[in-house]
Amino acid sequence: MNKQVIEFAGEAVGVVVPEADYLKFVAVKYHVWDLDSRRFGSADEARAAVRQLVAGNRLSANQDYVAGAANRFVAA
Repeated sequence: MNKQVIEFAGEAVGVVVPEADYLKFVAVKYHVWDLDSRRFGSADEARAAVRQLVAGNRLSANQDYVAGAANRFVAA
């Protein structure tokens, strides 16, 4: 098996390279560094992990924004 580029929203975010019986994820974008060096059974598993991580980061960022806005409103 050869290395495969992993994309998210049309942008390359990492590659998976064969390592023993797994594929090792090598992150090339900061927002997926949490997955760097993680091993997956397939490229599809790596893509799913990227989607889950990015979705979680967006949710967290939105929650932080809403909480900050609520705090500013209460303080005003």
